[in-house]
Amino acid sequence: MMRLWGRKSSINVQKVLWCLAELGLQEGKDFERIDAGLQFGKNRTPEFLKLNPNGLVPTLEDGELVLWESNTIMRYLVRQHDKSKRFPTDVASQYGSEKWLDWQVGTLWPMLRTPFLGLTRVPENERNYEAIKKGYQDTNALLDLLDGVLANQAYCSGKQFHIGDIALALCASRWMLLHKTFPEQTGPRADLKNIDAWIKRLEQETRFNDIAEKELNIVK
Repeated sequence: MMRLWGRKSSINVQKVLWCLAELGLQEGKDFERIDAGLQFGKNRTPEFLKLNPNGLVPTLEDGELVLWESNTIMRYLVRQHDKSKRFPTDVASQYGSEKWLDWQVGTLWPMLRTPFLGLTRVPENERNYEAIKKGYQDTNALLDLLDGVLANQAYCSGKQFHIGDIALALCASRWMLLHKTFPEQTGPRADLKNIDAWIKRLEQETRFNDIAEKELNIVK
């Protein structure tokens, strides 16, 4: 049985859990999940650091194979465990998804991370509200780019849902929740109708609602 280390509230663990759900793999039956990180600890223990020297979640054990980096874990799961062909395998769909996975981790999340962590993990009296608002407004601009793409196609890689949508949608949902919870601190949220429609499509056609956070866990 596979073993997944990581708490359910982590965006990167959520990516893997969503991917597993789309593949029809169930916690307790097909994989074991161990809470780790933040209040659960365990991620700095010698046992964990032997698996993942970064001391971060998620970490996946599948037999003798150990993987970390959430987007890499999703790529592996699709290649190794997509028996029902949930995700398209043609070159255009696959690499259409791949480019967005790289963009999410290298461009979008680094920008969104500042307001997200600043408003949910940093104590209120230590928050840099100028940096938080700038990060949020810069995220508006980045998501406007995605919105333009979604004006002409249903999903990030084309006509069919792929793992690139998983990574992007979990960022977009946090972007929405941040403004809903902290409208004054974030400043206005861009009116991106194609992203709104895409999120609704994911809610109706995928396991998004089973995984995505409905409210933010906030450090007061």
